[in-house]
Amino acid sequence: MKPLDPENFNQELEKKVKKVIKEYGLIDEGDKVAVALSGGKDSVLTLHVLDKIQRESDFDFELLAIAIDEGIEGYREDGLESARNNAHQLGVDYHEVSLKKEFGITLDQSVSYYQTACVPCGVFRRYLLNKTAHDLGVDKLATGHNLDDEIQSFLMSFARADVRRFAKFGPRQQRIHPKMVPRIKPLWCIPEKEVGMWAVLNEMDVHLAECPYAYQSLRSRLKNYLNHLEEDRPGTKMKILEFFQKNLKINKKEIKLSECEICGEPSAASICKACEMQEFVKNQLEWNNELK
Repeated sequence: MKPLDPENFNQELEKKVKKVIKEYGLIDEGDKVAVALSGGKDSVLTLHVLDKIQRESDFDFELLAIAIDEGIEGYREDGLESARNNAHQLGVDYHEVSLKKEFGITLDQSVSYYQTACVPCGVFRRYLLNKTAHDLGVDKLATGHNLDDEIQSFLMSFARADVRRFAKFGPRQQRIHPKMVPRIKPLWCIPEKEVGMWAVLNEMDVHLAECPYAYQSLRSRLKNYLNHLEEDRPGTKMKILEFFQKNLKINKKEIKLSECEICGEPSAASICKACEMQEFVKNQLEWNNELK
């Protein structure tokens, strides 16, 4: 088999990303775009490809990076180190926020009170990414969600009959609240396999270790199933993506958000999930300490 040429591979990958950005209008002239940078291969690719587009494109936009330290001992620090290195290498303004500093608790302290660590992790990460981006005056928040991630999220919501989450699919979200920064997904049509190939071919500094809590998640099981299905029937993942592109036309204007009575951040309820979880975990920790 002929070895892959990194230059040609990179050009084809960048072409796909540019097509999504142009077709769906992900970035506008003068935008301030923040990349949610974990140090993993997906977010690092997002940072590098947007940096290159910024330097070579006809329209101008500002680029920065935001990293979240969830507080996962023996895991997160390596990812943060990769995030810092890549941002520094590109000269991109880098901002790091921690659950411990913002909430007074870590993810490690929270996981035992939930069926899966992904529940508090997702809530806290989304909250801090949006709040930090809004405080920094960001217009778009770019995440590293690839084609595989999008399909997995869709099937998880489908399995749970959580129709409301269908409005979050697609490469771009509209601004549904003044404090809610719209999210964009430049890697929306890029298979995870190609992201991994990019990281290896270019010898990138990325954090490849799997989250120690990943085994608990439905996403992990779906990921393995879909990979086996793709091996047996190549093209299955793209067909699933094309299906909900055509059939799930959700009116995103129907989503109504108010503001949390405690923190003032956007919320569908009177108290946002982040504040609700923060209070619950702290109460549990205090109660456990009293029992000792």
